[in-house]
Amino acid sequence: MSVAPGAFAVATGGQVVSTVASLIAASGVGASEGAILAAAALGRTREWLLAHDLDPLEDGAASGLVALLELRRSGLPVAYILGEREFHGLPFQVSRDVLIPRPETELLVDLAIAAAGHCGVRILDLGTGSGAIAITLAHRLTLAEVTAVDASAHALRQAARNAQRIGVQVQFVLSDWYEALSAQRFDLIVSNPPYIARADLHLKAGDLRYEPQLALVSGEDGLDALRKVIGGAPAHLQPGGRLLVEHGYDQGAAVRALFAQAGFTEALTTRDLAGVERACSAVWFGGSVR
Repeated sequence: MSVAPGAFAVATGGQVVSTVASLIAASGVGASEGAILAAAALGRTREWLLAHDLDPLEDGAASGLVALLELRRSGLPVAYILGEREFHGLPFQVSRDVLIPRPETELLVDLAIAAAGHCGVRILDLGTGSGAIAITLAHRLTLAEVTAVDASAHALRQAARNAQRIGVQVQFVLSDWYEALSAQRFDLIVSNPPYIARADLHLKAGDLRYEPQLALVSGEDGLDALRKVIGGAPAHLQPGGRLLVEHGYDQGAAVRALFAQAGFTEALTTRDLAGVERACSAVWFGGSVR
């Protein structure tokens, strides 16, 4: 779409002008994403755009919007273009060092909040990425003590910036899953680990092409990280503690089996708003660690 803004124009009062509506329509970018990019380019709210999408744009404003639309048409995710994605009502800065927070993962946060209640629980977030889960829990559960780990130093720096920006206290630890946690134990462990199989064709389409593969891919069957998270959890949970994990749409039965193999009880799968099995939780009542 490398063209001048004037190429996407409409006739208004005898003059050819660019408008938000004409630029979005000509770009091939979807209306919803186009509106998000237009709001960012013009420094306006989406509500304002609804009333002014046919107003003539100055050349500078039109050029700025065209540049963003070109990036999206090339395939770059909107979150990476803008450097931000909202999650559970909070604004998170994101870069290509971290997975883009997704609405489906808000279910995991909701389940964790319900499990934690309002007491001073110790919470561990494994594979924190942008920090979306850990920071949201620290923001919603003000009495909780939250620790977040990731194997990527770049991701941890991004997460720490988000925590400072949102104004919460989270302890960030550079660790390959539980490796750097020694004998620490927690009341609640949450994780949205990689769970896509290496050969999955979805990795070559859409936004996934641009996201860090380490945050997406987990072995031949997509379960390698979940095996580590579930298998290692008993050594880091208090008796009666709970583990909550997100998993793929077709992995519910396999994840419940992993919980059973690790000695957990009360494994429960929860479906997301689309009716897809999305998260599983179980309780560790203590005993010998397998």
